[in-house]
Amino acid sequence: MASAQELSDFLESTQRRAFKQAMFAVRDEDAALDIVQDAMMKLAEKYSDRPAAELPLLYTRIQQNLVTDYFRRQKVRNTWTTVLSHLMPDHDDGGESDPLETLELESGSERAESTETKVSREQILGRIETEINKLPRRQREAFLLRYWEELDVAETAAAMGCSEGSVKTHCSRATHTLAAALKAQGITL
Repeated sequence: MASAQELSDFLESTQRRAFKQAMFAVRDEDAALDIVQDAMMKLAEKYSDRPAAELPLLYTRIQQNLVTDYFRRQKVRNTWTTVLSHLMPDHDDGGESDPLETLELESGSERAESTETKVSREQILGRIETEINKLPRRQREAFLLRYWEELDVAETAAAMGCSEGSVKTHCSRATHTLAAALKAQGITL
């Protein structure tokens, strides 16, 4: 059973990554904040009696379920908005949603870096984030869980609710797509 301190430490250590992952998924800052907050609350309320080692996987699964619920709600809202908008005369939709803004990166030992190095690194990370956003949802989800959250294939499969083979396929496609897109921009890692 995780102690209150262990739960608190876990939530504090995961909040930035969880927010960024939610942003990649829903591309809406307010919705991402709500998803992270709801996931943390559900973990604390329903799973605080679990061992500390289980918290990362439980949290990831809760957040992924909340992202799926978000898209389901959006689909229903969009359906009704479309239906109702046809009933209203001279309705103008005003445009698309805002694109994902570049998020502030964590600073650590960046003081020793030159300004040129720091700017170059931030530009490359911005391009990588842009390319990750272009991936299909399941590929992006598998890629982030495997390589960002550092879950193994079995944990990623459990979090995504799919087979280990599907995780491997999604990750392979994502890495090949990202490598090709970044190579086309002159970025080799």
